Amino acid sequence: MLLGDIIARLDDEVVAMRALVDLGDLPLLAEVEAAASRDGLTPGGFAARAVQAFTASAGDDDWVSLIGTIGRAEDPGGACLKTMLSFALRATRAGPACSHAH
Repeated sequence: MLLGDIIARLDDEVVAMRALVDLGDLPLLAEVEAAASRDGLTPGGFAARAVQAFTASAGDDDWVSLIGTIGRAEDPGGACLKTMLSFALRATRAGPACSHAH
């Protein structure tokens, strides 16, 4: 499935779960499910938010790395989704940023 098709249908939980399972990374899937649960989302909802987070806040190095990953991948759409999920999960693990002045 093409990345655009996946992104457009992440609100369909069956499609989203198929895309996540098709990544073939069970530890990543478990981490997505746990993060989604913590945030009150479905795994598909978390995936949609991950795509939005990457496009809104990824730095130049993240984008260059993504382009390289896509160029080497047999499944560019899956590789892109996996990279975006990993990006969002790193942010989730880091926790909220400190918002008060020091």
